[in-house]
Amino acid sequence: MGNGKIKHFGLTVIPMKTLFARLLLVGALFPFVLPSLASAQEPSMATIDSLDVPRYMGTWYEIAKYPNRFQADCASNTKATYSLKEDGTIRVLNSCKLPSGEVKQAEGVARQLGDSNSPKLEVRFAPSWLSWLPMVWGKYWVIDLDPAYNMVAVSEPTRTYLWVLARKPVVDPVRYSELLQRLKAMGFDVNKLESSPQGQ
Repeated sequence: MGNGKIKHFGLTVIPMKTLFARLLLVGALFPFVLPSLASAQEPSMATIDSLDVPRYMGTWYEIAKYPNRFQADCASNTKATYSLKEDGTIRVLNSCKLPSGEVKQAEGVARQLGDSNSPKLEVRFAPSWLSWLPMVWGKYWVIDLDPAYNMVAVSEPTRTYLWVLARKPVVDPVRYSELLQRLKAMGFDVNKLESSPQGQ
């Protein structure tokens, strides 16, 4: 009893209070997924009309982002590599260089919401055995993408998170400025964007 567990017919039953505390711990360990906890009155946010997922696969370099706690230790060379899996989901491999020079990696999985052209995805970095929990899936919505699939903006309905990614570590400043104007028109505070150093 002292450890918060109850033995019942040979099985260990965890009280609801303890289970809830452990689920909160999961959220603390995997903060990237917390945007999925948006309320039923989820804010509306425009996305691109359709996403060609196979074309979207490959490596994307982080150009800028809203600062967030789960990337706070990344110093440079932040990138994401996406690849299709046999079951139709997407393998996600995020990496960055720490101030020490060490490379940090996080592997996850993404899935589309809706039809095969949907620009709305969910990403999970928690272990697969937790995939049944809605809270471990974070929203990944493509809100701006150039026709050549060279630069993209990704966010989620609460607009708490925002990333600008590109196929190359350096982007055309004119095209980047135009993207910022479009994001501003969508209600994003572009002054909050933090540049992500590459090639260091």
